[in-house]
Parts: sequence; C-alpha cells; structure tokens
Amino acid sequence: MPVYSMTGYASGQNGPVGSQSEAEARPAAAGRLGVEIRSVNSRFLDLTFKLPEELRQHETALRELLTGKLKRGKVEVRAAIENTAQGGIVEPSVKLLQRLNGVQDGIKAWLPSARDLSVADVLRLAGGDGATRGDWGSDLLNVAGKALDALMSARQREGARLAKMLEAHLGQLRTLVEQAGPLIPQLVEQQRARFLERWQEAMGLTGGTLPEAAQDRALTEATAFAIRIDVAEELTRLNSHLDEIERLLKKGGEIGKRLDFLIQELHREANTLGSKSAALELTRIGVDMKVLIEQMREQVQNIE
Repeated sequence: MPVYSMTGYASGQNGPVGSQSEAEARPAAAGRLGVEIRSVNSRFLDLTFKLPEELRQHETALRELLTGKLKRGKVEVRAAIENTAQGGIVEPSVKLLQRLNGVQDGIKAWLPSARDLSVADVLRLAGGDGATRGDWGSDLLNVAGKALDALMSARQREGARLAKMLEAHLGQLRTLVEQAGPLIPQLVEQQRARFLERWQEAMGLTGGTLPEAAQDRALTEATAFAIRIDVAEELTRLNSHLDEIERLLKKGGEIGKRLDFLIQELHREANTLGSKSAALELTRIGVDMKVLIEQMREQVQNIE
C-alpha cells in the first residue's frame, strides 16, 4: 500500500445545465457547484463542513463519503453554489411560476390583506432557497467524490515524497551506527587502562605493583565502569528500530502512529548514547543522530 500524507488540497466543480428542458426540470442547476477539500495533520480524523443552507442536509452523506477513505487528519470541506445565469438573474420556469401563483392564491384566501408577489420577489425565489433546496444532492456527492479522489492522489504524492526523505535519513543513521560500532571496544579498553592508572596513583604505588586483592578490586571496578559506558546495546536497538521503520515504509497504509512511536524510541536511544559517551567522536555521532531523528519526527507527523 502507498504511504499517505495528511496534508493536501483538492477542488472540483460541475458545469451549468445547458438545455432549457433540463433547466425547467431542475431550476437550481442554473448555477455552478464548487467543492474544496483541505487537510492538514492531526492525531485523529477531524472533519469540518462549511456549506450553504441549501446543502446542509447532505452533510451526513458527505461525512460518510470522507470517512470511507480518510483515517487521520484535520479536514475542512467547503461547498458553494455560484449563480451563472446571464446578468446574475435566474429566469423562472413556467412550472415555478405556476407553483408560486397557486401558493399566493392559497395565502390570500386566508390572509386577504397580504400583498401580491412583486417581480423582485419572484426573481429572488427563483434564485434562492425555494428553487434550489433539495436539487443538489447527487451533484454534491459526485463533485465531492471527484475532489476526494484528487485529494487522495495529492496525499499519496506527498506521502511518497516524505517516505523517500525518511529512507534517506535511515541511510544516514545507519552510517552513523556503523561509525560508532568500532569505537566501543577501543573506548572500553581505554577506560579500563585509565581507571587502573588512576587507581595506582591514588594508592601511591606508581613505581611498584598493586597487591593482588587491590588489583582484583581495581579490575572489578574498571569492568563495571566499562559496562556503564558500553553503548553496544543502544546501537543494537537503534538498528532494530531502523529496520522496523524501513519495513513500515515498504508496507504503507496507516503507519503514522507506529512511526511516531518508533521515532520516540530512536530519540531515547540516541539520548542514552550521548549520556554514556566517553569520547568526543562518539558525542559528535550522538548529536548528529539527534538532528536526523528530529528531522524525521517532523516528517512523520504528516504521515497518516
């Protein structure tokens, strides 16, 4: 499966209806419907809809459409209907005029003092809620579906770019681990020798040899100290985490949360390596590792 980013943008729109017969059947189609979908990173799936009143009833259907493909991210959906009639005026159909006339007669039968509809009232109703409500359901889902497909493609392209950057960082981290590996035996032996030398100075026996018991104690403490500065275990765990990250990137799908956890583990091991470091070269390697891991953290936060 591909790796998806949580960041993306897509839009779509339909065209106005061309034939007079179709326009009479659906007066609302004398406009153009546009849909925009924006998404950024988030721990969970957070959907926000900004719809005009005539489209509000379709929010549930839109939500089902999006949750079928999106798993994480803060997603905003905007939709609007643009009036494309000539001069901005929607010409009412005969069917609509008949309906308005019947409604007006019914109202005046109960309210004789009610004023007659003006031309402005008729035009407003032809281009407003009375003409558009309930007419955009199929168009809305169709346009939103195409915009969602475009969004998924954009998120996939961005996810592929992020995966490629993460793989490059993995290679750099593996190089640093390989550089640190040969330093460990040398550092351990240097620390053992240094510890014995300081022990001899403390005992005031620089010209002779230590008693056997004292020498055994010095070796024991030198060994314990060498164990404390040995970072071989940290390097092994670093390699293990790098292998798992590489496996997840190849697997794809919903891997963002797992990657975020592994990045935390990488950071912990790099911190431990730095705190145990007894040589300038190993300290430099630890710092370089933490810089790379922080860059990986920023990239992983955008992966679904």
